Amino acid sequence: MSGGPLEGVLVADFSRVLAGPLCTMTLADLGATVVKVERPGSGDDTRSWGPPWSEKSTTYFESVNRSKLGVTLDLADEGDRALARELARRADVLVENFRTGSLERMGLGYERVSADNPGIVYCSITGFGSGAGADLPGYDFVVQAAGGLMSITGEADGAPTKVGVALVDVLTGKDAAIGVLAALADRARTGRGCRVEVNLLSSLLGSLVNQAQGFLETGRPPGRMGNRHPSIAPYETLRCRDGLLAVACGNDGQFARLAAVLGAPELAEDERFATNAARVGHREELVAALEERLASDGCAAWQERLTGAGVPAGKVGTLADGFALAERLGLAPTVVPESGGTPTVRHPVTYSTDLVREAQPPPELGEHDTAVRDWLSDPEAPPLPTP
Repeated sequence: MSGGPLEGVLVADFSRVLAGPLCTMTLADLGATVVKVERPGSGDDTRSWGPPWSEKSTTYFESVNRSKLGVTLDLADEGDRALARELARRADVLVENFRTGSLERMGLGYERVSADNPGIVYCSITGFGSGAGADLPGYDFVVQAAGGLMSITGEADGAPTKVGVALVDVLTGKDAAIGVLAALADRARTGRGCRVEVNLLSSLLGSLVNQAQGFLETGRPPGRMGNRHPSIAPYETLRCRDGLLAVACGNDGQFARLAAVLGAPELAEDERFATNAARVGHREELVAALEERLASDGCAAWQERLTGAGVPAGKVGTLADGFALAERLGLAPTVVPESGGTPTVRHPVTYSTDLVREAQPPPELGEHDTAVRDWLSDPEAPPLPTP
């Protein structure tokens, strides 16, 4: 197979934890040579974020660091800083999430790096931007709280709740990858480098779509509705005999089919339920009527009948169920590194041509120290090979 569309692109990865490493792993999946720079001794913070532990590190670290070269550099040491600056000078892309001003003091800020390397695409990831919010620590959980995501997550009569994964970090990492790819495309057209800035708060607000636009239109912040949708009904979890079934009726035709499957076609003619607006306005009566009928059978049986009738429905399952479903549907949700080891979740995009390269295991701490240091010390060295 080819090396991918980013073959020959060198990425200096000065990021850690989640958003930055996810961005750079995406670039590695697409063929870039990614050199992950870590602190000697301890490395990326997530190497100690267990359980669960993997054979060589933690599952957290391994989830976002495959197919990278790993080098340890002590940025407090002048010799290692010089190597880091040389890496930045040779790189096509630099990704960092240091506290604002930290890399500038080390001679690795955008102005210094771009002066030596005008074509660099320099991506900075922060919590709240590099201006007035520069001193605010950027942690996903804090941004979920301060940015409003927790205020719309959870039961209406319960406490605000975080999402069950560091979703804002994930969204920011994907935004960062989009930004880097856009800047690389612009560089190919114009020859110019670019500074790309993303921050957790902006990525969160950009992801709130209809909830955010509803607030901007009305001035009223939305509240928590549990599993219900603010504008559609039924679009929520409904109780069956043995558990919860997610039912999503996006239009009146789907609701009519739902009513027919439940043996109550008259519900679709009831003026309280005939239109989506009416159903939203009579949600409590609607749910009572639906759950009365759903109580006669289990989730799996109802899911099969409803899906067969073209009504979106799915039993509320576990992560194991999610992977099993993807396998049954032929979506191949995981990849195993070429050299063996623990599977990781595959690059989520499928292409009609061969754009994703074979996965390699995440690097052990300092695994490629000798190769990378020797390369940085030799101005005549050929390009670094991908892992």
